[in-house]
Amino acid sequence: MRLVKLSRENKKKVISQTLKVLRDGGLVVFPSDTVYGLLVDAANEKAVNKLIQFKQRPAGKPISVFVPNVQTIGTLCKLNISQKNILSNILPGPFTVVLDYKQNKLKLKVSKFLLSEKQTLGVRYPDFELINSLVTRFKKLVTATSANLSGASPVYSINSFLKQTSKKRVKLLDLIINAGTLPYNKPSTVIDLTSEKIKQLREGDLRLSEKKMLVSSSIEMTKNIAKKLIRENIKYVKLKPLVFVLKGLLGVGKTVFAKGFGEYLGIKNIISPSFVIYYEYEIITQKSKVKSQKFVHGDLYNVTDDEELDNVGFERYLRKGNIICIEWGEKSSKLIKSLTSKANVFYIDMSYMGMKKRKIVISNVESVK
Repeated sequence: MRLVKLSRENKKKVISQTLKVLRDGGLVVFPSDTVYGLLVDAANEKAVNKLIQFKQRPAGKPISVFVPNVQTIGTLCKLNISQKNILSNILPGPFTVVLDYKQNKLKLKVSKFLLSEKQTLGVRYPDFELINSLVTRFKKLVTATSANLSGASPVYSINSFLKQTSKKRVKLLDLIINAGTLPYNKPSTVIDLTSEKIKQLREGDLRLSEKKMLVSSSIEMTKNIAKKLIRENIKYVKLKPLVFVLKGLLGVGKTVFAKGFGEYLGIKNIISPSFVIYYEYEIITQKSKVKSQKFVHGDLYNVTDDEELDNVGFERYLRKGNIICIEWGEKSSKLIKSLTSKANVFYIDMSYMGMKKRKIVISNVESVK
């Protein structure tokens, strides 16, 4: 067993060493965005059995896998439009998503020992560069299970990991990547999307609510849906800011939705901020006992990469009482992750149902720390 200390200077070397071990069927302890995990080649049954032996995993209990992007999930699992919308909202991020596995003729295979009895598979696409680089270069899937005995507490440091691991089990390991003590994030939130009703199987630092689907047949109806949404949730602004992320094609009504928010808050002159990224407004009326402060309306349509947003300063508005509405929020997963960790975030997916009708799907992702 080899132990390698990770540093800023040796990341590429660490990935190369890890790839060699994985290709040889080895078992690796590796850092992730949540806890230390155990990696093996997900298609190598001998390696998967070694992992199961290490974890003392009960027979038939499934093990999730890391994927390099959302597109790969569509190759591995059956996805409908609703599931795709949910994945685009929450990934990359600290979620494990359970979906129906489908046999495919590509190289992206997984061992039968990773699947549940119902032939479902747990997939993880984290917002973590080291894992994503590793999986992308491996060109195959790797397991995404925590580096502890089945049912035991998660591992945040290699020192504590080695203290609680017997010498017999340590001998099963081929490589340990020591990245120091990881932030004390909970293991990923596990959600089951195999049925229409979202099932939360394990709660992590983020919680995904059930989605609500509405239909609008006019501009006024779209505004009224926005007003109702903010009216039902404005009371929570005393605990943390509210963030609304609007998604949908050009002309579908995202700015109309934002104007509905503005009208409820007493702001009549909402202007599309496409060319300036955002406008800030003072909230005029108080239709609840909560004192709201500012309404920030952003539009990322013309943003090409995250670097453009580094100096914009959305984060400075993450204060109790503030309300933020961002159009084209999917253009920056980095920004949305930052907002989600400090605010109550709602996703509003808007799509065409004809010339006048619009489908509006509302879902909520919130921090549970």
